[in-house]
Amino acid sequence: MEVDAKKEVIGADAAWERLRGADKVWVGRGREARVYQPDATSKDAIMNEVLGRTGNLRAPALKIGNSYYIGYNEAIYKELLP
Repeated sequence: MEVDAKKEVIGADAAWERLRGADKVWVGRGREARVYQPDATSKDAIMNEVLGRTGNLRAPALKIGNSYYIGYNEAIYKELLP
């Protein structure tokens, strides 16, 4: 499924609803990459990383299997794309 972020905004509540059931959430920011396992104790840390200045889910955001890849990190995408 593909969602156009210009047409369908994913705010904080909707983002957490999607992410909380994931096995892992990978967050890329330039050269840094972090991986989280979503649960109640990691919610604040994850949400601080995946939401942009507007309070919406950052782009790009991919769901592959039961994991999410949020933001851009070259190393992560090299692993995903052969």
